[in-house]
Amino acid sequence: MIDLVFSQLTDVFRIGLIIALVITMLRTSPVTGRFIPLACGVVFVAVMLPTTMPHGASSLTHAIAAGLVSNLIILILVMAVARLVTRLRR
Repeated sequence: MIDLVFSQLTDVFRIGLIIALVITMLRTSPVTGRFIPLACGVVFVAVMLPTTMPHGASSLTHAIAAGLVSNLIILILVMAVARLVTRLRR
């Protein structure tokens, strides 16, 4: 399972989707809020990628669980960078 998380952490498509999710959340946060769009987006990416591009070695539930963990790690890093950029712009 740890190998699966590490492989998902280096998935460029997953990283790009999480970056797009954060950018969209920042632009629409006055209307939609922050927590619900981020939570839905993290779950959506964690479920969508293993179901559309399956890796034969692991089961779907393990891939989704590892996807949730890796998405949260990527999200924390992207949110930290977004906060840093926002502070530097001021």
